[in-house]
Amino acid sequence: MNAPQRARVRTLPKRSGAIEDAGQIVAAYSRWAPVYDLAFAAVMRRGRQAAAAAASRRGGRVLDVGVGTGLELPMFDPATRIVGIDLAEAMLRRARTRVRKRGLVHVEGLVVMDATRLAFRDASFDAAVVPYVLTVVPDPRAMLGEVLRVVKRGGEIVLVNHFGAETGPVARVEAWLGKSSVALGWHPQFSFSILGDWLADRSDVELIERRAVPPFGLFTLVRLRKAL
Repeated sequence: MNAPQRARVRTLPKRSGAIEDAGQIVAAYSRWAPVYDLAFAAVMRRGRQAAAAAASRRGGRVLDVGVGTGLELPMFDPATRIVGIDLAEAMLRRARTRVRKRGLVHVEGLVVMDATRLAFRDASFDAAVVPYVLTVVPDPRAMLGEVLRVVKRGGEIVLVNHFGAETGPVARVEAWLGKSSVALGWHPQFSFSILGDWLADRSDVELIERRAVPPFGLFTLVRLRKAL
């Protein structure tokens, strides 16, 4: 499947209360850490399962971007080797506890790292999963470029995210929530066109799958393949 035709480059609109730097993300998810699993494990489970399954089919070494508390780590095939990164140490502490208690020996490491400035060499991973992260980072284009850089040619990037509604009552609710995006830790109004415009700018990556995942099609799974 070819990448969407380019219309114009879009960026997240500047709004009062919008997340603009890494410090705000760390602060937000340090607050979320104690209750994150209780609040989000169930609603995001199917999306995480789908992302882990897609990356596991590729096999090899997988980068988990925004691993958080490690909810998807037990979902990967044990034959894979997982490296997880996150900005919030408070979230990673819970992920490390999960790895230890579940005996997840396929997890190579969990490290604090900025997804827009990855400290890995080019082509370090066979695949990458980016679950529920696009709407968190202040600069999603920079993050996507970095993730693409560290994935091998022919490798996959698997994204799962909610993409904001363009019109209607859901769009109005998301606009209202957007005023509190710093406290929430994500951008409820994130449009799929931001990803589409990034794809249209690149000749080294293609969209190979886009489908809704439960519950209620609230989230979307996107698979990208790096050119050979």
